[in-house]
Amino acid sequence: MRYTLKRRLLHIFFPTRCPVCGELIGAMDRFCAACTGKLSSYKGSFTIDGAAGFTAAFDYDDSVKPAVFLLKDGTDGNAAYALGSALGERLRAEGTANNADIIVPAPMYRRDVFRRSFNQSLLIAREVGRVLGIPVEEGAVKKIRSTRAQKELDKLSRSVNLRGAFSADAQKVSGKNILLIDDICTTGSTLREITAELNAKGAASVHCACCCKTRKQAP
Repeated sequence: MRYTLKRRLLHIFFPTRCPVCGELIGAMDRFCAACTGKLSSYKGSFTIDGAAGFTAAFDYDDSVKPAVFLLKDGTDGNAAYALGSALGERLRAEGTANNADIIVPAPMYRRDVFRRSFNQSLLIAREVGRVLGIPVEEGAVKKIRSTRAQKELDKLSRSVNLRGAFSADAQKVSGKNILLIDDICTTGSTLREITAELNAKGAASVHCACCCKTRKQAP
């Protein structure tokens, strides 16, 4: 209730806009009606080694890309709310939330967080946690070394690039059913590496989820 009131009050001074096209929308709306009609729900099947399952809210295509760009560039607007709450409701509808103890966002290297001033996966995780009523463990996994941007690499190089880049806190993850959240999944290399680290530190299970999944894996 407090969250709804906060959004409605902010809407008075900073009107809510569709994160895809920029049109004015209601305080609790995610996208405008026109853009909502263009978005494609993810209906594919994807497997992350070591994970109990995988969920995505949308296909990563031209219809949703503007919202993702806003989120990544820091001019968030309504993007984190729109994408994160959609993912949360997808997870709730499929029953995944019933088994999760904590939500863990995919971490960024500290220098990258400093440069950007935020971690978009954390913003999404907080929205998912709000929808599902599950606590977010921000420090459960840390990225302990800098890596090249995944989008610059092919599938094999992406996996090698992230090897040993993450470290999980066993006290926070051991015995826990974990919902691992990221913004976009292309080949799954990031989620796969973090899942392996969580399992190594005693996680009971890991379910991977992201806002968008590419329709076709990168070569």
